[in-house]
Amino acid sequence: MSIPVSRVPIYDTLNRIPGGLMIIPLILGSIVGTLAPAALEIGSFTTALFKDGAMAFMALVIFATGMQITPRNAGPIVGTASVILLAKSLIPGVLIAILGLTTGMQGLFGISILAMLAAMDNSNGGIWLAFTGRYGDQRDRGAYIASAINDGPFFTLILIGASGLADIPLEVFMAAIIPLLLGILVGNLDPKWTEVMRPVPEMVIPFFSFGLGTGINLTDVLHGGLTGLALGLLVAPFTGGLVYLGYRYLLKRGRRSGIGFAAGTTAGNSIATPAIAAAADPSLQSYVGVATTQVAACVLVSALMAPAIASWLLKRNGELRSPEEIPAEASAHDSASARQEAAPIPK
Repeated sequence: MSIPVSRVPIYDTLNRIPGGLMIIPLILGSIVGTLAPAALEIGSFTTALFKDGAMAFMALVIFATGMQITPRNAGPIVGTASVILLAKSLIPGVLIAILGLTTGMQGLFGISILAMLAAMDNSNGGIWLAFTGRYGDQRDRGAYIASAINDGPFFTLILIGASGLADIPLEVFMAAIIPLLLGILVGNLDPKWTEVMRPVPEMVIPFFSFGLGTGINLTDVLHGGLTGLALGLLVAPFTGGLVYLGYRYLLKRGRRSGIGFAAGTTAGNSIATPAIAAAADPSLQSYVGVATTQVAACVLVSALMAPAIASWLLKRNGELRSPEEIPAEASAHDSASARQEAAPIPK
């Protein structure tokens, strides 16, 4: 059945923008959430779809991702998640802690060590799922568990010495991975479900990206000022670049290593990390106000920059497509070649 021609090619337009299916709805969501938040509180299906549905859509992607995981590929997923944690959380966190030993908690250029840690040692799992749902494979999508571990104040509290409050409650961690485990179970019991759920990530990306955007208040971003903007501009290339190096040299992902840059983000709930850290150590209280607005700016800036850099690098390497599209393109190419060879040679 042929697809009718679009009067307004919305999908194709978004698809032509690197990461557009995720970035544009994210921006629209942040604009609506800032300028007209009441419109999202109208209730019923409208609120459920455009505001409250982000978590449910993300959980659905996680469940669908679990269905693609078999005993044969579970090892690569754990390996990918471990590399992301090493490159996105541990290495940047340790480097910032070492910087703090030299500068003190005040940091550099008006950006405190507290703000740097809160912005750099975690990642936005929603952005990662959105990007890898479009361009990654099951190894990348399954590696979202790295975000379940580094999301929030865990590494920040440890690295500033407040490890007594840095425990991850077991039930919180389990709540993050239960959809994945159920997906693995169902997918291995009935492979037909695996095929049914395979298109889910790409279908729901625009919806949960919009929902994530509604949680980003542009007023807070503006209050972060130039220092918050500078921090956001640093997070994506620096921490994303470290993950890229891990993808290229540890995971040996070759021309698709650009996916690693999509991890160069700051999690939305890290905005609360400075206040949580100050509750553990009151001497940090003087840094909380500025650090909070800086991190808020960083959440938005990194959410836009990280997938844009990753998309650009994949496109440069001719890999801006999902792994599922590659066999289809190869098959089409082979069919075209076969038809050309079978064609009679003109006399």
